Amino acid sequence: MGLTKRNPSFPKLALGVFSTMTLAFLILPIIVIIPLSFNSAPYFTYPMPGFSWRWYAEIFGDSSASVMWQRGILNSFIVGISSTFVATTLGTLAALGLSQSTWRYRNLVYAVLVSPLVVPAIVSGLGLFYVFAKLKLVGTFWSLILAHAALGAPFVVITVSATLKGFNQTLLRAAEVHGASPARAFYEVTLPLILPGVVSGAIFAFVWSWDEIVVTLFLATPPQHTVPIRMWSGVRESFNPTITAVATLLIAMAIILMLVVDQLNQRNARFNSASR
Repeated sequence: MGLTKRNPSFPKLALGVFSTMTLAFLILPIIVIIPLSFNSAPYFTYPMPGFSWRWYAEIFGDSSASVMWQRGILNSFIVGISSTFVATTLGTLAALGLSQSTWRYRNLVYAVLVSPLVVPAIVSGLGLFYVFAKLKLVGTFWSLILAHAALGAPFVVITVSATLKGFNQTLLRAAEVHGASPARAFYEVTLPLILPGVVSGAIFAFVWSWDEIVVTLFLATPPQHTVPIRMWSGVRESFNPTITAVATLLIAMAIILMLVVDQLNQRNARFNSASR
């Protein structure tokens, strides 16, 4: 019988080619933006006529347009840092409570907590607008901070819950036997062990806050406009390479934060393997 012998390396080669093409499809639109931020011409074209830092100077200069960009960056930092602190605190407490609970409906509560990830942003924005309008908070930083915190907390709940699945509860019992109070046991035993998950969730919440635009459009007035809204306004009004310079800075920030998350995940994996 003549049986054809299959090449075992072919499936791996096909998978590698397909993965490379998929990665290129996702990454190339981002890579194309970066060189355009150094274009000397005030339009988008390849090949570029020359190299220039002028669009970065438009962000950090002293013109009226530069002031608007700088105010947007400052607003994004204010909202991002504040909402991340609130989201991290509430998300960590929620994950800890769910991990130690034996309540039969805890999975339902978990689903409700992470539901903002699947609810359309325009629905969340409309609902939050009516809530904060009743409280007379629309057009204030408080509305943005609370809204971003509520929508960023699911990231913290997910990452901390994943970290707690490998947590050894006997460590808490040992702390109690040695006379540690619940608060001291948390700060000296639990928190150091779940810290990679907490920080990872905080980074995801922070990055999401910097990227969010739909909910912010519902709640913010011009003094509270963040970077994404400034970029959206720039696209609608005067499309110039300054937007590509801002986008490049955001890409660089996202890459740095993702590298931090990767290092934390590697540290957590090493700890879990050592604890076993």
